[in-house]
Amino acid sequence: MAVMDSKKADATQASLHRIFTVPEAPDSTLGRIEKEISENLNAFLQTHIAAREKPLAEIEKDFSCADIPESPSFVSDHTHFLLDKLVAQSVHTSAPTFIGHMTSALPYFLMPLSKIMIGLNQNLVKIETSKAFTPLERQVLGMLHNLIYDEDERFYAQWMHSANHSLGAFCSGGTIANITALWVARNNALRPDGSFRGVAQEGLFRAMKHYGYEDLAVLVSERGHYSLKKAADVLGLGRDCLIPIQTDSDNRVCVDQMRAKLESLKQQNVRVFAIVGVAGTTETGNIDPLDALADLAAEYDCHFHVDAAWGGATLMSNKYRPLLKGIERADSVTIDAHKQLYVPMGAGMVIFKNPASMSAIEHHAEYILRKGSKDLGSHTLEGSRSGMAMLLYASLNIISRPGYEMLINNSIEKARYFSELIKAHPDFELVTEPELCLLTYRYLPARTQQALAISNTAQKELLLDALDDLTKFIQKRQRESGKSFVSRTRITPEKWDRKLTTVFRVVLANPLTTEAILQDVLEEQTQIAQESEKSYPLIMNMTESILANA
Repeated sequence: MAVMDSKKADATQASLHRIFTVPEAPDSTLGRIEKEISENLNAFLQTHIAAREKPLAEIEKDFSCADIPESPSFVSDHTHFLLDKLVAQSVHTSAPTFIGHMTSALPYFLMPLSKIMIGLNQNLVKIETSKAFTPLERQVLGMLHNLIYDEDERFYAQWMHSANHSLGAFCSGGTIANITALWVARNNALRPDGSFRGVAQEGLFRAMKHYGYEDLAVLVSERGHYSLKKAADVLGLGRDCLIPIQTDSDNRVCVDQMRAKLESLKQQNVRVFAIVGVAGTTETGNIDPLDALADLAAEYDCHFHVDAAWGGATLMSNKYRPLLKGIERADSVTIDAHKQLYVPMGAGMVIFKNPASMSAIEHHAEYILRKGSKDLGSHTLEGSRSGMAMLLYASLNIISRPGYEMLINNSIEKARYFSELIKAHPDFELVTEPELCLLTYRYLPARTQQALAISNTAQKELLLDALDDLTKFIQKRQRESGKSFVSRTRITPEKWDRKLTTVFRVVLANPLTTEAILQDVLEEQTQIAQESEKSYPLIMNMTESILANA
């Protein structure tokens, strides 16, 4: 807290004043600390893959005291603590060998530009605390709306900065975006009618009573993101009212089954007020047949929402945009900028086709968000928010659409390369073909593949269970080694009779990930598999027994 003018830091009026004042001298203490942090972060980003495995229990000891300090620390001392205890044990999510999750390397220009956002500390809830940041955020929402819906210039001139409308909401991520989309859908489905003042005013019980529905429901593929269950919970529907529909062998929702469920619920007087299409499933990156879902939504009078938190950025690519055909018919779309738009965590958006849609959730207050103002908080679930839209705005301008197209194209084509590498390797099985830049696979020795082909039901069950255990072992040991990282998940491949199967999952969005790295990942996994003292010998013994008795 205090400046280092003695050996002991004290909480004084003078020291407090100094830490809230811009340092004047170029070689000031805070100036030197800022340089040290920058140099340490650069070294971390250049030399680390992932934090060396230190037991979480040991890390927790560094953060175990629940007392707020009674005496201050020097900024320099506390900085060293953070570098030693926090930075050294954090995860290098931007490493080119960190291919297990949806984080990636970031454009380096965002680090200095983020100082603008932090230094100005704007609050986007209202004009009085954001000024120019508000029209900037509205423009960003307009740019994404244009990317999805491609309206003409007159449309954006009329609606982008309209005080009484909003083209969407900037929020902390896909979860809040999905909740906002279904919140709007629910309120519009149970809108004011005659003497009934709407669900937003009178609540769900009176709304159901007025409209005479037995229940409400939302339909989504079984690969739908868990945030949709949160939305059903928060909106008072209950998680059971988010109804999963089976997917096909390509992990896309079965439209015929969704139609059958819609018809069945209609006969039960259950109001399906929203259908959710997934454009980039979290586990496998597959895209639902959006055009067909749009037809269903129109036929059954449902709000059509597309969760494109992951795949939405594909719209930047003229080459691969057709993969998302039908998204332009959605009533709302979720996109996460902190995924393939390459900005830091905490940048999600929900975009609405109709500028009037969000009036269903509009809120006002006398001291803030007054009627007729352009305050963004009147149409957002979150109140106070930072100016994260500035970083996306900068990226859209500095990288540009053609730049994003190259990033998107490279990531998809890299995933296709890796899938071919896996298929060509005798000891691996590609479980899901990449549609975007996600894929799943597992280690499956060639001899074991032969054994599975001729095994009986009981033998197959035992082998598949052992392979699940081996996958977990490889994934955990690879993470602990710190050289590279893939994640794991469980899906139900049609090839294995929809048995819940543990698989490796990779996301190849990082532009720094090379083909050589992908080759090394498979080599490392092969070596680790053979180090297993339990699963690998069990699998090989069972394999040889089955083949010997064939």
